[in-house]
Amino acid sequence: MYELFHTEEFKRDYQSLTQNEKQAIRRALERMKDDLRYPSLRVKKMQGRDDVWEARASEDLRILFVIDKPETLILRTCGHHDSTLRK
Repeated sequence: MYELFHTEEFKRDYQSLTQNEKQAIRRALERMKDDLRYPSLRVKKMQGRDDVWEARASEDLRILFVIDKPETLILRTCGHHDSTLRK
């Protein structure tokens, strides 16, 4: 079980999403808290960034995070695939 910490950037990006997108992010976060290996999350390290990980909330939505301690995830940002991965 992971503890989640939200950065200000994550909160701001989350607020800019539609209600359906927010629901997809919340569902993914619940899965992340329980098991980062949940199949639909497709968690992987970001290419070229050793400390940043990526999880899928939907076909187009991503969540970027850092594993701070074995039981702590720091949520950096969320949003649409292309714009989120550019951050």
